[in-house]
Amino acid sequence: MTLEDIINIAGKPGLFQIISRTKNGLIAESLENKKRIPVFASDSVSAFTDISIYTKEDSVSLKELFQNISKKESGAATSVDPNTDGEALKTYFKEVLPEYDEDQVYSSHIKKVLKWYNVLQSVKLLDELLKEEEEEESKDEKELKKANQAKFDQKQKQTQTRNVKASSRAKGGAQTSMPRKAV
Repeated sequence: MTLEDIINIAGKPGLFQIISRTKNGLIAESLENKKRIPVFASDSVSAFTDISIYTKEDSVSLKELFQNISKKESGAATSVDPNTDGEALKTYFKEVLPEYDEDQVYSSHIKKVLKWYNVLQSVKLLDELLKEEEEEESKDEKELKKANQAKFDQKQKQTQTRNVKASSRAKGGAQTSMPRKAV
């Protein structure tokens, strides 16, 4: 399972895992009570990979935020109860993500994120998801290096081909264009 399989459905409490896709939508299973529900195209669904938190300069993905919380809490559930007052939530969030934009991130958002973290932690998925994401990043980096090496090799071959053609022409060898015939 990856973070792409975890979704939030507007109007429904908790987190859901995508079980299968249908022609009219999805079948999702609650992570907490394992109850399956249909999710239609008209429902507002957000995949975890699409959700991010505003910072003063850019935004931070949930994965990075969950990694920060996990480091602070040493892999345990949050030390702050998500249902506490807004000021306590903001203070905690400031410790986890100091550069978050206080004007655009409300205490209700912080409450939701902390609840999600605790749900993933309680069903023992958080470590697995963060570990898989790191493995995928290293695979992506390897693929990028391979692609860059292939481009470099291709440019090298093109340069060598040009050099061979140029030296062949200089020695009076075969010409690349044919002379015109007079009519």
